[in-house]
Amino acid sequence: MPGWKHALTRIAHLGAVGAEETFDTLRYKMRQRLGRTDPVVIQAYRSFGTEDSMLVWGRVLEDEGLKPPTDRDSVWRNLLSTYRRFESDEVPGVRVRARYAGAEAEGVTDREGYFELYLHPTEPLPADRAWHSVALDLLDDVQPGRGPVRAEGPVLVPPPGAAFGIISDVDDTILRTNATSLLKMARLTFLGNAHTRLPFEGVAAFYRALRQGPTGEGEHPLFFVSSSPWNLYDFLVDFCDLRGIPRGPILLRDLGLDREKFIKASHHAHKLAQIQRVLAAYPALPFVLVGDSGQHDPEIYRQVVDDFPGRIRAIYIRDVTAEVRGTEVRRLADELAAHAVPMLLTKDSAEAAEHAAEYGLIHPDTLPDIRAEKAKDEAPPSDAEQLV
Repeated sequence: MPGWKHALTRIAHLGAVGAEETFDTLRYKMRQRLGRTDPVVIQAYRSFGTEDSMLVWGRVLEDEGLKPPTDRDSVWRNLLSTYRRFESDEVPGVRVRARYAGAEAEGVTDREGYFELYLHPTEPLPADRAWHSVALDLLDDVQPGRGPVRAEGPVLVPPPGAAFGIISDVDDTILRTNATSLLKMARLTFLGNAHTRLPFEGVAAFYRALRQGPTGEGEHPLFFVSSSPWNLYDFLVDFCDLRGIPRGPILLRDLGLDREKFIKASHHAHKLAQIQRVLAAYPALPFVLVGDSGQHDPEIYRQVVDDFPGRIRAIYIRDVTAEVRGTEVRRLADELAAHAVPMLLTKDSAEAAEHAAEYGLIHPDTLPDIRAEKAKDEAPPSDAEQLV
């Protein structure tokens, strides 16, 4: 690109970012001055860490009053809930404090209300749990008279006995989204909820088996990585809890004008960066990767194997596309065979589980439960599901 074109592009980018930052900050201050702000909450995201360093992240927002979903919610209510998720009113420039195990850290929310803090515990972590609740406090009194704003931030610290971790995609891997069709994906996203959205058959039982490992008694850490926006975080938490999918940190993407965000960052770059972040946090832990053929998961996972040699135990790719894509994935699988990393293109969770049992990743006794759950999930949809 010629120098003058690059300069103009850079100026336009900086102008867009600056305009967005100024607008967001002024909008909040104006609404605050007029007394038109809703109650402020800290939305703490499931995160991860080690005994020495714990990442705590979340967002400070005005409470949109979203009610828990039900399987009887109308299409209109689902649409309204989705609108409220995306029409979030962030609280920029306020201080947040995190405290746990003798450690304390403070930070300031960015222009979109996000914060990211690191804690370095000075006391031993409780040995009887993998999840730890970090106390979060809003230090600035942004709404005088409404009382303190607090939350608990859930942080996963894998137990010492974990033999491997699992990193899973979300869209068309655990949750049916039709990500290869923009119209179908939008219809499901805006008109459904955690009760009416469908999981892939047997996925919950398969993930429970992976979490328990080959002994059936382990607690292997599970991480979810997606290019979906953080606005859908509460929906994904509800969906996993309702469907019995094990808990894990959820790494999503911010929407914005930054070159690292929606307009500039690609699906490939975002997911690769988040996966690299997880693997770097646990340098001695190998991982199993689970994704689908619909977007770029096979190519991303292929690069992860190159970037982290010897760290990937197996890769499972759910086949959700046409045969021509299957041919591409099988070509990548042939390349990975040279690295002794099996990449399987599977039609369902039961097929992946059978390989995982043979490969020593899950206990063989879990296979009947996975097959049974797969059959149950394949049953005809309910009236509410058919309506959506």
